[in-house]
Amino acid sequence: MTDDAVPSQRRSGARPKAASRGRVLALHLGLVAALFAAQFVLTEYHHTNVARIMVLAAYAAGYNLLFGYTGLMSLGHAMFFAAGMYGTGLSIYYLGFGAFAGFALGVLAALALAALFGLFALRTSGVSFLIVTMMFGQACYLTILYFNEITLGDQGFILSGHLPEALVDPDVKYNVALVVFTACLLVSLVIVRSPLGRVLVAIRENEERTRLLGYNTYACKLLALVISGGMAGAAGAAYALLFSYVGASFAAILHSIYPLLWVLMGGAGTTVGPLLGTGLMFYLVDVTSGWTSAYLFVVGGVLVVLVLFFPLGIMGTVRAKLVPWLP
Repeated sequence: MTDDAVPSQRRSGARPKAASRGRVLALHLGLVAALFAAQFVLTEYHHTNVARIMVLAAYAAGYNLLFGYTGLMSLGHAMFFAAGMYGTGLSIYYLGFGAFAGFALGVLAALALAALFGLFALRTSGVSFLIVTMMFGQACYLTILYFNEITLGDQGFILSGHLPEALVDPDVKYNVALVVFTACLLVSLVIVRSPLGRVLVAIRENEERTRLLGYNTYACKLLALVISGGMAGAAGAAYALLFSYVGASFAAILHSIYPLLWVLMGGAGTTVGPLLGTGLMFYLVDVTSGWTSAYLFVVGGVLVVLVLFFPLGIMGTVRAKLVPWLP
């Protein structure tokens, strides 16, 4: 083999990677562009629904970073969503903060809670970690109920009279939701494509071997948890601002199970899976609840079928069988 052939092969080997990066970027920017364009053709009902789906998909994207890429299953993630929601809601309702300042405080509250929680919870793993997250999540929920005089408990409180008039506009709500979702989507993409993302996947596959290679797995998992909690908090803060309601039900365990189902349905360990799973689950519940009061039976049946025929989730199966370059 001549010396000239070596750089030629290197160049040809680099082209697929560059092409793959281009396809990945085009896919994600195209998805954002499609969501932006959709607001001009959606009916009023679906316009509001898609805005809500995007906020919840941002929450699911944060959960996916922890579960899908790092391999840590949580049943207490609603506490980060609630931290963002209450950090924003309480600061606006009682302290007179503006919408942006309230949003920033909500995200900071979620980041701080995730960091503090991670210092203790990440000393466990597997089922023990799952139980610890559930216990902390329930403790957070009960704390909100205990301070009922401030939080107003399950009844919650309305922010509509404390927010700028611009946030009443459905178009503003839609575009703010799009910005929050886009930020979480791109953060996920950057992390997944970075060296940190590769380490997180290695931890998911075999933490002991990753540790033996010299990586500080505890620090990597803590960072993943903090980022995941911050994204969940951003979603909670956005939900409070855009839909003008703050309530304890969003801290209950059911709202920790939802993102797990959304991620599993869309495809754990895929960047676009959370949006697809959230949208499908949202409309599945919305449509079937109009048919029958036993709509959860229908939802459960659909989930069973998906698990049988799409064990990796929809986008996970698409990546495995059709499009291997999907992140």
